[in-house]
Amino acid sequence: MRLNESIVVSARPQLVWDFISEPANALNYFSGITRWEVEGEQRTGLGARYRMLMRVGAAEMGGLVEIVEFSEPLDMAWSSVTGVDQRGRWRLRKAGSRGTRVEFRFAYGVAGAGIMGYISERVSAPSVRRHLRRTLQQLKREVEREQLREDGARRKAEREAATA
Repeated sequence: MRLNESIVVSARPQLVWDFISEPANALNYFSGITRWEVEGEQRTGLGARYRMLMRVGAAEMGGLVEIVEFSEPLDMAWSSVTGVDQRGRWRLRKAGSRGTRVEFRFAYGVAGAGIMGYISERVSAPSVRRHLRRTLQQLKREVEREQLREDGARRKAEREAATA
């Protein structure tokens, strides 16, 4: 099953990138994710691995994923190493003077399960799609809040410099 959602965030691409590439932030915006833990010595970048679980209905699916593409600040992708067959991709593109189009692609499957796997994929798709949409909405809220903080701090520093 392949799913794709996107949203425009009112923040610089680098700020969005910094937020999604930091594993400690994942549980703050990733809807349905119950676990996103660094596995091994490498925290970020190409080859970093994470143990992840996503709640889909009453079940949790996931496994070990590895970052297979890391092109700062535009593209990051992961693929499953163990567990449910899955691939995820973040694509960031400039949108206007201060915005970022964020695209989240997610593909998953139940390998070798035949007709039961096909049925499982179809039944879980609406729940997973809702998680993707909520993930983007929550990411937008978190990053735009951070952008406002940065803008406020910059304005304050400019005022203080002007009065000094």
